[in-house]
Amino acid sequence: MEILQGVWEVIQSIFANSGYAYFFHDGGIKNLIMLLFSFLFLYLGIKKGFEPLLMIPIAFGMLLANIPGANLAVQYHDLAGFFDLLKGRGEYVGCTPGLMDFLYFGVKAGVYPPLIFLGIGAMTDFSPLIANPKSFILGAAAQFGIFFTYIGAIALKFFHFTPQQAGSIAIIGGADGPTAIFVTSKLAPELLGPIAVAAYSYMALVPLIQPPIMRALTTKKERSVVMGNLRPVSKLEKILFPIMVTVIVSLLLPDAASLVGMLMLGNLLKESGQTERIAKAAQNELMNIITIMLGVSVGATTSAEAFLNLKTGGIVILGLIAFALGTASGVLFGKLMYIFTKGKINPLIGSAGVSAVPMAARVSQKVGQEENPSNFLLMHAMGPNVSGVIGSAVAAGILLTLLK
Repeated sequence: MEILQGVWEVIQSIFANSGYAYFFHDGGIKNLIMLLFSFLFLYLGIKKGFEPLLMIPIAFGMLLANIPGANLAVQYHDLAGFFDLLKGRGEYVGCTPGLMDFLYFGVKAGVYPPLIFLGIGAMTDFSPLIANPKSFILGAAAQFGIFFTYIGAIALKFFHFTPQQAGSIAIIGGADGPTAIFVTSKLAPELLGPIAVAAYSYMALVPLIQPPIMRALTTKKERSVVMGNLRPVSKLEKILFPIMVTVIVSLLLPDAASLVGMLMLGNLLKESGQTERIAKAAQNELMNIITIMLGVSVGATTSAEAFLNLKTGGIVILGLIAFALGTASGVLFGKLMYIFTKGKINPLIGSAGVSAVPMAARVSQKVGQEENPSNFLLMHAMGPNVSGVIGSAVAAGILLTLLK
């Protein structure tokens, strides 16, 4: 009998110290809700293919962060807090740094997003943009959604967003996940989890969000415009382009230098013809490793306390508005170019000015072919699309310059 009693006490002790017991305490239901959210995002990434390369790591980081007692949620929001956590001082007295605290250092120190841009640059062909420099206008126009949303987020007193938080939310409109993470980690790290989830969710939903906006703002005649072939681009132009963009943008906006510089370095490695091995490493091994570390550590910021609040709802709504406005402004500028060129520009390519490469360009192609099956807009849309990558980095530099 004493043995059974002892076994029962051991079982009780194990359960009392387990994460399961926490679900029966005050606040435990919030962790359970967050675990259900993580299952939903895993489903969307695995079954539906919604940006799986980052959605799955983010969702799994969310899962780990909300397991009670595992000490896997990120505990700090700034670098000073990281060092306080390591030394157990200030508000972190008695706290033990966990795995995610160390992985998150790469986000907070601004390391992971630029390295992601290095890989993106090594995979990107800027030839359509170089061949048609007017595409720069459409890529820039699509960033207006960021600044319109920033003003709207400040004006909405209901959510009490600070200017820094408003800027972090608005950057979702650029449809560039690494840029959104980079800006938010600098301006409003307390919102990093919800903003990252919203940014990658809307990037995945490009084929659903953009077409209704594109059709509403254009006529059948405009959507049917067939554009001529792009001119060939020389090797010299491809080599000079990343160098010149880095110099011009970095001198104008030093805060954008790390993103634009790494993007253009990756592209130069690809186009130089002398660094094929490291260009492939940037595209593959480095990109894959950083993607895992970035996704999991960002997901680990989505603790129940940080995610389940009124501001998360505001972020979801305003993020969608930012993305829709970015698409709309690109299309409207495309219409202006259609008028000025006397019908030589198809306005649909303006929607590709957001930074979701190459998905947004494919959507332009698809909507154009619905009106005219012989129309091939993909390469023309790639110009604004890759311009949007640069544009989102420039918009990030502007926000950081004004708000940090």
